[in-house]
Amino acid sequence: MASSTENTAGPRKTPIASPGPNSKPLPRPELTDEQKTKYEALLEQVKGITEIQCEKKADEEDKSGPITDHERSWLTRECLLRYLRATKWSVDDSAKRLKATLAWRREYGLEGFTPEYISPEQETGKQMIIGPRQLHHLFYMVERVTDLMPPGVEMLSLMINFKPSKERKNTSVPVSVAREVLHILQNHYPERLGKALIINVPWIVWGFFKIITPFIDPVTREKLKFNEDMKQYVPPEQLWSLDWGGEMDFEYDHETYWPALNELCRQKRDEKYRRWEAAGKEIGESEDYLAGGTDISVKGFKFGEDAGVKDVQEKLAETKLEEQPVAA
Repeated sequence: MASSTENTAGPRKTPIASPGPNSKPLPRPELTDEQKTKYEALLEQVKGITEIQCEKKADEEDKSGPITDHERSWLTRECLLRYLRATKWSVDDSAKRLKATLAWRREYGLEGFTPEYISPEQETGKQMIIGPRQLHHLFYMVERVTDLMPPGVEMLSLMINFKPSKERKNTSVPVSVAREVLHILQNHYPERLGKALIINVPWIVWGFFKIITPFIDPVTREKLKFNEDMKQYVPPEQLWSLDWGGEMDFEYDHETYWPALNELCRQKRDEKYRRWEAAGKEIGESEDYLAGGTDISVKGFKFGEDAGVKDVQEKLAETKLEEQPVAA
């Protein structure tokens, strides 16, 4: 896969696999004793989730059922902490929201969105298509961004260019669609937005933001950056030269970029899941461990050359024994 500083004779057409060497995540703040206690309380509640209850809709199959290993692997330590921060450290509210998100991910069909299903949206340059696939495209891409997050990174930045393109002259978004996007982001992706970098803002959008600004909390408001020098926030060598003022010469070629992106993300997901299995399929596993930032899991398991197939099988066997009910 191409490196983050790839030099080619022509414009770049492949995804950036990793941040540049000068991009370092900020250290996470240390938890207070009270916060540690609340995390442990939430962890115990979440470990008790055995079934996911989904809303039964008319003419649709009920998607309720036992929690799967992939859903358990999503419940990382950092995931639980994000929900705690979003609920101002309310354990019960965090547990309710986590259960609601697990149900939403099933009901929405997020795990079932394939590259082939999303491809027409990506290929047409965000051209409007009747039906829900445009929103599916958005959250499919949010999931791919989280696949690519290196150790220590939990937030993403949105880069929004309102400049009309050949494929799409109308850049307006229906209020109902905007409302649904905001609802999903706030409820199911808490503490994920780092910055929203926005350029070429039309007057109607300016008017919209002026109206809603008083209702946006100060922390979120600070994350919105309009028509600024975006090199303050993105390394110039990884910032698109077209419209954004960066140094990266990039051309979107769907036949090149799309399969490369999906293969890169698949490799990242598979490796994280392999590490999760090797450490015993723990709910509350460290995202740093899963992403390869450390080889020590939350339970002290060391992933590396000494963690071969036999070790993994033995660890999984131990986990299954621990999950067996004890006879009275």
